[in-house]
Amino acid sequence: MVLDPHSAQDGRPGGPSDSQQSALVEAVASLEAAVTGLAADPDGGERFDAALRRLGGQLGPADDEESAAVGPRLAALLLDTPVFPRAHLAMMVGACVERGADPVACADGVLAGLREALSGALLLIDRWAETGGGGEGAAGDAGDALPDPDEDDPGRAHARIAEPGRMDGWHAHRAVAGWWTLGLWQRASFAVCSHAAVRRAARGSGVSAVLAELVDRYRERSERHDLKGLRYLLATLDDEPLLVLHRPTGTGYLLRMDGLTDNFQLHTLLIEELVGGGHLPGTRPDPEVVALSRTRWLDGRRFIATGAFNLVAPDGRWIWNEGMPEDIPVVDGVRTLILDPQPYERSWAAGRFVEQVPGDLRLERVLEPAEAAARLAAAAPALPFDQAVR
Repeated sequence: MVLDPHSAQDGRPGGPSDSQQSALVEAVASLEAAVTGLAADPDGGERFDAALRRLGGQLGPADDEESAAVGPRLAALLLDTPVFPRAHLAMMVGACVERGADPVACADGVLAGLREALSGALLLIDRWAETGGGGEGAAGDAGDALPDPDEDDPGRAHARIAEPGRMDGWHAHRAVAGWWTLGLWQRASFAVCSHAAVRRAARGSGVSAVLAELVDRYRERSERHDLKGLRYLLATLDDEPLLVLHRPTGTGYLLRMDGLTDNFQLHTLLIEELVGGGHLPGTRPDPEVVALSRTRWLDGRRFIATGAFNLVAPDGRWIWNEGMPEDIPVVDGVRTLILDPQPYERSWAAGRFVEQVPGDLRLERVLEPAEAAARLAAAAPALPFDQAVR
């Protein structure tokens, strides 16, 4: 994600020498000391910057085992690291997670930083408009466009939004830092949220819901960073029951979802489990299509999945393939989905929207006919197409 490929400095391909291993541990200890020193000496920024650069140089060629070992130590420093370099340190934490560091031990500081960056970026957008700026792509003077983090001076942006009497300096600093570093936090957060244990903890604590709301607000107002993949990760359901009712046959099924990020993937696996399992009529998907919906990575070949159902909520709303399993409403404590005949043929490129996350759908039991009939009797008919698309 972030760092250079492994080097072979000691004659062993991809493995660092003992001196390199010691150097990485020393670099981490040096950064820890520099962070501690900042509390006693706010002017110790040069020492901190030097320690952070040294760490980056040592972490690049380190092997997976040692990178994994230092990940939680680096994550523990995030809260006390100055705002701008904190995002670069988060990227290093994300790289350690990708190399095997405990994602749960690393996640809290990364997700807290993402929340702060999103809040800051939204604050900058608000203040930019209040001080005369338009949005991205807005007509008018080039100076009205939101600042470009790759080209513009953050100091000038700070001066603009920290208008005396309107916003104190700290909030302006937070806004500018969020706008300039959001891309780094996005990548670090993607690394930790690719792990089910992190997603489960974040969903259970309410962190996912808060972050998803901030991401949605940001995406409505800016296209500076493409946060769609991160948004899908935040919505991914793990170890989640799904009640499916097939209206044409009057049958019902309890399944369990794991790591499903998008409804194209869900639709494919519903066909595999219910049609492929002999429970419903139809054509079983190509095994390659199913594999791409579960664990296989795209390799340049293109496989087409073909739809079999119209996915509908119990209140008649359509559940679009372009959405997420999170869109399926909870009824009586379980997400409930109605399968109707397709009103038109559907097909799509097989795969997972977030390839880093393996997905699965498993059938747990077939509902008794009376239970399926009762649940279907309570479901509304699907909305007509012209109402569904409004």
